[in-house]
Amino acid sequence: MKSLKRLSILITGLVFVGGFFIVNLFVNRDTHDQTVYKKGLGQVTVYKSPSCGCCVGYTRFLKQDGYVVSIEETTDMNSVKQAHNIPSSMQSCHTAIIGDYFVEGHIPLEVVDKLLAEKPNLDGIALPGMPAGSPGMPGIKSEEFIIYGLKDGQVSEYTRI
Repeated sequence: MKSLKRLSILITGLVFVGGFFIVNLFVNRDTHDQTVYKKGLGQVTVYKSPSCGCCVGYTRFLKQDGYVVSIEETTDMNSVKQAHNIPSSMQSCHTAIIGDYFVEGHIPLEVVDKLLAEKPNLDGIALPGMPAGSPGMPGIKSEEFIIYGLKDGQVSEYTRI
């Protein structure tokens, strides 16, 4: 009897989680159009692989924060990274171009806002890899994110969050 009750709870949980993902897929799907949001911040172009879903998640965060976002899908992300002189040790799955800066990876939006407000003498900022709990990535943030500043391919620490 206990095993039947456990099985029932497991099935209910799976149905709930599956329903959540299906609703999220249809209600929040990205239409790849440009939408102006209330803050009216600048234009962002996100370069991503056609198969990357977490990049679409990151663009949702940008849109919700007031940016106008366009997505450029490419099967040659290496050329995007090379064009912006992003060393392999600083790369992530997508590259966003915002004004005169690149934003590499799943950088929290308060850091993007800080970059645009301070206008440092950098080519861009990077959060290497795809850390859990960062915008667009599943999981819980378990450690401090170190965001790097890049200028002419040289790397220095920009901020921690």
